[in-house]
Amino acid sequence: MPYPTTGPATWFVTGASHGLGRELVQQLLDRGHRVAATTRSPERLTESLAGTDTSQLLVMPVDLANEKEVSSAVATAEERFGAIDVVVNNAGYGLLGAVEEVTDAEARELFDVQLFGAWNVLRAALPGMRARRSGHIINVSSILGLTAFPGWGLYCAAKYALEGLTGSLAGEVADFGIRVNLVEPGYMRTDFLRTGSLRLPVRTADGYEAVREMTDAHLAMPGTQLGDPARAATAIITVAESGSAPLHQLLGSDSYALATTRIESLTADIEAGRALATTTDITAAA
Repeated sequence: MPYPTTGPATWFVTGASHGLGRELVQQLLDRGHRVAATTRSPERLTESLAGTDTSQLLVMPVDLANEKEVSSAVATAEERFGAIDVVVNNAGYGLLGAVEEVTDAEARELFDVQLFGAWNVLRAALPGMRARRSGHIINVSSILGLTAFPGWGLYCAAKYALEGLTGSLAGEVADFGIRVNLVEPGYMRTDFLRTGSLRLPVRTADGYEAVREMTDAHLAMPGTQLGDPARAATAIITVAESGSAPLHQLLGSDSYALATTRIESLTADIEAGRALATTTDITAAA
């Protein structure tokens, strides 16, 4: 089993100070679980939990791109609570700009958080799980890890990479009794599309009208998203507690619709290219 089905478990949650991460921490504490939460804004998290019993909460300011800081945080959590049962790699932010507009520094910074940060957490947490032959990894991706829109190239690239990493990981650790899942939310009514969580490139190029329209539409979206972060957090807990969710767990009717459309489009592409694909095989010797 991924973790004990009765009694409290220890969760390690990144990106915990706002949005989905903060809601997840709240619900876990309300259910009596132990939570090690990493964030760049510890004060914001603790202030938002006023009135909540936080005796089983460990808040740690961590730069996820710093492997030593991440390793130290995992070790501190294990020292405080014992074994880590569930890891939720949730930290991330968005950048909306054309591929040409994104600078090297912007690309590397986003990948540091959304891919290499998660990788640092995995490297630190997996040895303990592997030794105990139990545990659960939940990586928070996005519907943009399955499809793509103009202007979201960098964000999609990071989420696609996380999807590939997670798929490989699932096959690697299955024999150790460690479960692995991706959750792929659609648009949730959080502050993700507000300043700070959604960044714009420092430079722009002429002519990318589709990207400008996409940007304007997303900046006007807050308050209209279909997804409820509280229900999404509950769904993540269900993924962990049930132990039976598929590798790819969509969250939201919009995510489901977009994923279905993507599958149909990909299938059409594969069939359209089939004739040429089969011409590149080595011809059997006569």
